[in-house]
Amino acid sequence: MIKIGYKASAEQFAPTELLRYSVMAEQVGFDSVFISDHFQPWRHTGGHAPFSLSWMGALGASTSRVQIGTSVLTPTFRYHPSIIAHAFGTMGVMFPGRIILGIGTGESLNEVPATGMHWPEAKERTARLKESVKLIRQLWSEDRVNFNGEYFKTENATIYDKPEKLVPIYIAGAGPLISKYAGLVGDGFICTSGKSQDLYTGTLLPNLELGLETAKRDPASIDRMIEVKVSFDTDRNRAMEDTRYWAALALSPEEKMTVEDPLEMERLADALPAERAAKRWIVSTDPDEHVERIGFYIGLGFKHLVFHAPGPDQARFLKLYAEHIIPRIRKRWG
Repeated sequence: MIKIGYKASAEQFAPTELLRYSVMAEQVGFDSVFISDHFQPWRHTGGHAPFSLSWMGALGASTSRVQIGTSVLTPTFRYHPSIIAHAFGTMGVMFPGRIILGIGTGESLNEVPATGMHWPEAKERTARLKESVKLIRQLWSEDRVNFNGEYFKTENATIYDKPEKLVPIYIAGAGPLISKYAGLVGDGFICTSGKSQDLYTGTLLPNLELGLETAKRDPASIDRMIEVKVSFDTDRNRAMEDTRYWAALALSPEEKMTVEDPLEMERLADALPAERAAKRWIVSTDPDEHVERIGFYIGLGFKHLVFHAPGPDQARFLKLYAEHIIPRIRKRWG
């Protein structure tokens, strides 16, 4: 069974507007809603960055069915893992079976401005993430937790309102080590579309499977989720131009990893030609062609597709997708 999700573009829309679109997503047939946890957006001009945890509570209270998660949150710098365990434990109690904690190693754009910290190398960021997962799960399953890790500590810590079933933790991976780690301990794996085929078939998915095999886990025990970047419209020019707002996604990791100022990120993104801005997106006007290109990712084994549309008129996107795309996906893949 394919799950169809909606990416709530927190960096693009004001919180109340974004809430309205996400409620609409449930109404037209989406199964999940995922929101970024950004302290700062990719763009300064017209940018937004609502506090994801407050917003998720509002969406949970405004809906009845969709799963709600972060894609992704970093539980290691701005937040102590115990705070994340506390917040997601509470949401897990209030909205049982509907909350997902999606996590990653982080980006300097979010963590440095809020803390003034020195941005560490990938090795430390990965070690912090692993330690945070261990602590969060311990806090959800035990009382009086005395944790003495390399990076995090607690003393007689108890979370009093715990969900009966632990909130699933999805781990975002863009390379071999984190992909394998997701297979070892994750309830789900998150990655994004629009990159080279070899990255998925030669690096991410083989290492995910290696982690599952090493941990002797059932391959079906983990949700394979991918954010699919789509610009679907009846007007091709409109579909192409809509991608410009998200041109920062076309920047290479080397171009953007250490950029901590939305103004500088915006400058770099605006300098890209339209063709490169649209490179990460499935841009089309033909529903059958669009579904065929989405099918590439389903063929790789991804069963949870979270669609990110770049345009300013999200209501239009949701209606077009509900009319033309979702029925075709359901008919073909279930």
